[in-house]
Amino acid sequence: MSTPGHLVWRLSMKWRVAVDRALAPIGLTHAQYVFLSSLFGLERAGASPSQRELADHTGLEALYTSKLARSLDADGLVERTRDPADTRTIRLALTERGREVVEPAIETVAELLDRLLAPLGGRDGDRTAALSRELTLLLDTPLDP
Repeated sequence: MSTPGHLVWRLSMKWRVAVDRALAPIGLTHAQYVFLSSLFGLERAGASPSQRELADHTGLEALYTSKLARSLDADGLVERTRDPADTRTIRLALTERGREVVEPAIETVAELLDRLLAPLGGRDGDRTAALSRELTLLLDTPLDP
């Protein structure tokens, strides 16, 4: 019998590989998708996040977020600008091309999520809601001593 840790690992790997495969035709990796879709969501909520804020939101390491930001900026998907109030802070914004790439990617991943969650009753199912609550509890539990 597998341990919960092993199952979490296997599910996270299954999801990452599935997203990578689904987004390969449009040239995005799972990490790039997480970055872009999170930035899209934050912007829709009226935020203009810094690299640090996006790293905190996504759970990606700050250094990796910075590397992704530079790469996506070079590809014309993201714009990085210095915050006028604090020049050490870099603000992020999707470009028009970034929005054109991320919107269909979000639809593709939503369809994939629907397939993943179908055994639990779909995205709006009671079992999915319970799983989300349990996963949130685990994510909020500190592991540092």
